Amino acid sequence: MNTIDPLLTMHEVTAMLRISPASLYRRVADGTLPKPLKLGHLSRWSRSDLLSALEAASGGKQEERA
Repeated sequence: MNTIDPLLTMHEVTAMLRISPASLYRRVADGTLPKPLKLGHLSRWSRSDLLSALEAASGGKQEERA
């Protein structure tokens, strides 16, 4: 069964990552996070692309929570 990957707004991404909009764009500029998809004048991020970038940045490790 196919699922649709949600596209997130800047506000949703910053809330999810708990960072400021300036930090989001800084991380996009340095290549840590993917560039947004442009839909006209709107910027949207693929949730799966963000999660993949975060996993790659952490070295593919999943931290266990106690």
